[in-house]
Amino acid sequence: MVRWETHPTHSQFQIGNEKINKRKNLIHLPRVANEIKTIGLYDLVLQDVQRITRTSKVTEDEILEIMRDNPQILEDYEQINIEYNLSNIHIRDIDVNKIDNKLFRLEAEKVNQNLAELRALEPYTLDFEQSSTLVIIFSIEFFVLFSVQYFIVLLDLKEWQILIYSIFASSIAVAYWYAKKEQKKYAKNSKIFYQKYKDTLKMIHQLEEKKYIKKSDLIITTCEEHV
Repeated sequence: MVRWETHPTHSQFQIGNEKINKRKNLIHLPRVANEIKTIGLYDLVLQDVQRITRTSKVTEDEILEIMRDNPQILEDYEQINIEYNLSNIHIRDIDVNKIDNKLFRLEAEKVNQNLAELRALEPYTLDFEQSSTLVIIFSIEFFVLFSVQYFIVLLDLKEWQILIYSIFASSIAVAYWYAKKEQKKYAKNSKIFYQKYKDTLKMIHQLEEKKYIKKSDLIITTCEEHV
C-alpha cells in the first residue's frame, strides 16, 4: 500500500485553545458558529457538536465554546469550505484609497495581494490524501481497470491481454509518479500559505496600530454563496 506523507494542518501549527485565539483574525468565529447552526452544508459538523453537548438544540455561544475545546470542529468546517470552493478567510480587501500615507498604502496593497493569494492557496491546506486531486487519480485508474476488463473479456481479446495489462501497469506507474509530484506541490504550497498567513496577520495588526484601518470593518460576516 502506498503511504502518502502528510503536511502540517492548521492544528499542527497551533496548540490547543491558542489555535482559535491566533487565527480568529482571518476567520470570523461568530460567523462560523452561525453557519454551523443554520446552514445545511454543515449538518455533519452540527451533529458532532450535538453529540458533544448531548442535546439537539445548541446556541451559537455553545458552538463557540465547543470549538475552543474541540479544534476538530473548526477544522471540519474549514475542510467542508475548501471542498466546496468556499473561503475560510473572512476578511475583505482594504480600501487603499482611504490611506493617505504612501508607505502604509503600499502595505495595504500588499495585504490585499496576500489575501488573494491565500484564497488561491487554500486548497493546498488539505492533507493530500483528502484532496480531490488524489480522488481524481484513483477514479481514472478504476476507469482504466474497467476498460482493461472490457477489452479482454467482452471483446474477446485474450490474445492481447499481455499487452493490455502492460499498458495498465504503465498507467499505474504514471499515476504514482503524478501523485507524488502533486503531493510535493501540496506540501510546498501549504508552507507558502502558512507563512503568508502569518505575514498578513502581522501587516493587518501594524495597519490597525497606526489607525489606518479598523479590523472589525474588514470582517465578512456572511457568505454570499449561502444567501
